[in-house]
Amino acid sequence: MLQIKDQLKQLKPYQPGKPIEEVKKEYQLDKIVKLASNENPFGCSTHAKEAIQAELEHLAIYPDGYSAELRSELAAFLQVNEKQLIFGNGSDELVQIIARAFLDQHTNTVIPSPSFPQYRHNAVIEHAEIREVPLLDGGAHDLKGMLAAIDENTKVVWVCNPNNPTGNHLSESELVSFLDQVPAHVLVVLDEAYFEYVRAEDFPDSLSLLNSYQNVIVLRTFSKAYGLAALRVGYGIASEELITAIEPAREPFNTSRIAQAAARAAIKDQDFIQSCRQKNEAGLKQYQAFADRFGLFIYPSQTNFVLIDFQRDADELFNALLKKGYIVRSGKALGFPTSLRITVGTKEQNEEILTTLANLLEGIRA
Repeated sequence: MLQIKDQLKQLKPYQPGKPIEEVKKEYQLDKIVKLASNENPFGCSTHAKEAIQAELEHLAIYPDGYSAELRSELAAFLQVNEKQLIFGNGSDELVQIIARAFLDQHTNTVIPSPSFPQYRHNAVIEHAEIREVPLLDGGAHDLKGMLAAIDENTKVVWVCNPNNPTGNHLSESELVSFLDQVPAHVLVVLDEAYFEYVRAEDFPDSLSLLNSYQNVIVLRTFSKAYGLAALRVGYGIASEELITAIEPAREPFNTSRIAQAAARAAIKDQDFIQSCRQKNEAGLKQYQAFADRFGLFIYPSQTNFVLIDFQRDADELFNALLKKGYIVRSGKALGFPTSLRITVGTKEQNEEILTTLANLLEGIRA
C-alpha cells in the first residue's frame, strides 16, 4: 500500500468558495457579488490587458525562467539590485519556497495566529514544530510573545503586515524594535501582500530595513492592488546572499510569459494603483460608518478588506448573505467565529451589501 507523509494526513486541501454559477443556480439568483477573496473590484490596468493580448502570439514558447525583463524593471521601480529579487507563482509559492529551504523536523517556526494559513500549512508539510502566538486583543501581532517563542532551533518567524484577516499593521518603530531583538540565525518574513493599499504614515519602509537586517525578506504580490490574481505573480526582496541561497528551492519556469508581461505593464501604470487606493479608502469609510451605526467592532484595516465582529454566529450571517447573492468569508474558518471578512468593493457594491446587512441586523433585533 502506498504511504504518504504522516503530516499530510492532518492537512486539508484548499477549499475554494462556491463558484458563482453554482450559487446562482442554488438560490435562483440573477446576480452574485463576490466579496470574499480580496480581489481588486476595479480589475487591472488597461496596459496589462494590452500586454496580455500581445503575448498570446508566443504561447508555444517557454517563459524566461529568470524573469529578466520583469526583474530589471521591477528592480528599477523599487530601487533595489536585480539580484535581490525572487519571483513566485503568487506569493503563496514564495511561502512554500521559504519553508522548503529552511524548515525540517529538527526546526521550529513562529507564526502569529490567526494569520495567513499557508505559513502553517507549509510548515506542517516540512514536519517542523509550529509555535503559534495568539494575536493581541484588537488583532495586532504579539511581538513580545513571538520573541519569547524563539529559541536556538527557530528558523523562520512570519510577520504579516498588514495582517490577514484582521487588516492591522505594525508601525516602523514596533517592527524595528522587534527586529533588533530577533537572533541573526532566524529569518523574518515580512509579508506585505496588501502594501499598495496602506495609508498609515507610520508603516515601515521595509525595503530600507534590508540594509540593516540581513535576516529579513519582504514578500509582495501583483494579485491584490494590481488586479492580476488570475496570473499568479509574487516576488520577494532580500539581500543578494539570501536570494541566492533559496533560489534552488524555486521551480523553473514558475511564472508564465503572460504573467511576466502583464506585471511589467502594470508597474508602469501607477495612476491606476493610486486610483484604486483612493476608491478603497472611501470604501473603508463606508464600512466604518456602518459599524459605528450598529455599535459593532471593526478591526482597523490598512488593506482592501474589513473584519467586522457582529457578536453572533458568523456562519448564520454568511448563509443569510449568500441567499441574497453576496459571497463573503465567514470568520469561523479564520479564527473569528462571530465575524465576517468582507472585501471592499465598488461604492455601489459596498452600499448594496451594507444595506442588506442592515436589514438583516434590524430583522434580528426586531
